[in-house]
Amino acid sequence: MKKNLVVLSGAGVSAESGIKTFRDAGGLWEGHNVMEVASPEGWRKNPALVLDFYNKRRQQLFEVVPNKTHTIIAELENHFDVTVITQNVDDLHERAGSTNVLHLHGELLKARSVNNEFDIVECTGDINEGDLHTDGHQLRPHIVWFGEAVPAIPEAINIVEKADYLIIIGTSLQVYPAAGLIDYAKQTIPVYYIDPNPGSIPSMHYYIENIQLTGSEGMELVYEKLKTI
Repeated sequence: MKKNLVVLSGAGVSAESGIKTFRDAGGLWEGHNVMEVASPEGWRKNPALVLDFYNKRRQQLFEVVPNKTHTIIAELENHFDVTVITQNVDDLHERAGSTNVLHLHGELLKARSVNNEFDIVECTGDINEGDLHTDGHQLRPHIVWFGEAVPAIPEAINIVEKADYLIIIGTSLQVYPAAGLIDYAKQTIPVYYIDPNPGSIPSMHYYIENIQLTGSEGMELVYEKLKTI
């Protein structure tokens, strides 16, 4: 039986494919204050701006491709039962071949009713004001904004608790509740933290290897370690 390997991925993974992260520019995301485009307050103030912002992000997805980090993570399925828990809203993990991906913060290629966060539909084109869900309410991006609950956290906790190996990659471990998921991993399992500028990790874990490399370089190193186990 394959052992459980969990990958917790953040924006740094997608950055290598050319997708910018708001934390790279002091809280600006593609020139916007992040609270203007990623908060309920921003939505109420200017829904047209928010819709336009995510329409452009969605269009960008069709211009980028998975990078080597995504590919190596997918290849780990040859050796382990892999679950990717990602803070990213793109579909690059899936396009690289990962078959079990949990999106904590929503997905760009989905939309939902403003009246029901669980009434989710596929969305590959633009969303405009006046575009309604079948329930008669305005469609909005299926994105978890700042200040909103993260419905997938209980499932993510359950996955991390069962991990035999944990890889944390491309995240500064600053955004909660995602950053707290490591606390649910067994203290004795190997944890590999890949990031050029890693944040701090609780010292309760006995085996943590900090790998200060880019995602692709770090995953190559970890892959070589893990495939021999």
